[in-house]
Amino acid sequence: MTTAPAEATKLSELTEHQRKSGFAAWLGWFFDGLDLHLYTLVATVFVAQLLGTETTDPSVRKYGAFVMGAFLLGWALGGAVFGYIGDRFGRSRTLVLTVLTYALFTGLAFFAQNWWQLMIFRFLAALGIGGEWAIGASLLSETWPKKWRPWIAAVLQCAVNFGILAAILSVAVLEFLFPEIKTAPKWVFLIGVLPAFVTLWIRHAVPETDEWKSEAGRRQVPPLSALFAPEIRRSTWLAVALCAISLTGHWVFMYWQQLFIKLHPGVSAADQGGIVKWALFTVIACSVVGNFASGWAAQRFGYGRALCGFFSAYFLLMAVAFYTSWSLPMTFFFYGAIGFCQGVFGLFTMCLPPLFPTLQRTTGAGFSYNIGRVFSAIGVVIFGLVTIQIGQCLLYASFLFIPAAILALWMPDPE
Repeated sequence: MTTAPAEATKLSELTEHQRKSGFAAWLGWFFDGLDLHLYTLVATVFVAQLLGTETTDPSVRKYGAFVMGAFLLGWALGGAVFGYIGDRFGRSRTLVLTVLTYALFTGLAFFAQNWWQLMIFRFLAALGIGGEWAIGASLLSETWPKKWRPWIAAVLQCAVNFGILAAILSVAVLEFLFPEIKTAPKWVFLIGVLPAFVTLWIRHAVPETDEWKSEAGRRQVPPLSALFAPEIRRSTWLAVALCAISLTGHWVFMYWQQLFIKLHPGVSAADQGGIVKWALFTVIACSVVGNFASGWAAQRFGYGRALCGFFSAYFLLMAVAFYTSWSLPMTFFFYGAIGFCQGVFGLFTMCLPPLFPTLQRTTGAGFSYNIGRVFSAIGVVIFGLVTIQIGQCLLYASFLFIPAAILALWMPDPE
């Protein structure tokens, strides 16, 4: 047997395969976060360079949003494509493929000569990032004890958070050691190649799960259209709607908050670069705490109520934060509180895969979760470009969490 016994209550009772699967999924998510946020940290300067203009030029905001929108669109497509591959060819092999994809194309962004080349590289990198989420989630849901799921979700979500913090630290260290990188940010993307080396270990150390091998040996993988078969279409539509609405609000905040804090009256032009990094650090550090708080809430009250509570808090905090102007310290307080609420997205890791049969698990989880990226890609562009002020953009986006909170109450708890 490669799976851990259901009655396991501590790490020492888990099998070697169990530990390796957990570590492989954690590393995959860690590097997801790293490659994900390398662009956001240098987006304004790099896009301005590619356009041959100043960072204050409105076209930088426009084309930067297009690049980010393409990234989120690729994330959505990758979840569906690699999800199907994971159900057809196995979790371990597909995990290797997703990591190689986002490592390769993040590194190739170094060679971008104009904004649309950068957009293509980010789109292709996002295919791997979107696919890795579904593969890692399904890998652990099929091997780790069910009672551990809320805490597994928290630990996995922390991997993304630590990856983002690693991106912040890496960029800061590079800029300290090589100050010229501030004016040549393309070098930052070479950091994103590092995950490729991890795949050498994953391929040889992490076998397929017993559950997938058993099902794959008995029947064929259903097509994507089977997600809308009568027996599971309610779960599919509910998961798609919940993810689409909540992720749109979330990514509008995550992308446009950096411009909001840069333009804050309490921030001087010389301090803008540093303040963006500290703001993102505050959000991500607090979200680590939120990951475990949401895990506790899911275990105590169930996934649906936990999701509802955190989405409600997300709405209230964003609405208050961006309804009016606050001092810089208070703005940082709200950023931290919003970051805490972001722990809610870790719950999707464990509550979505069990909603689908084994041979539709990565397809269903990847499609449901990542289809939200299509809407969030559109939302990032629309909310940012049709509103006059960034604060207004973020305020309007907060109201998306109201229907998300309502839909969450209909989400069934996985058995």
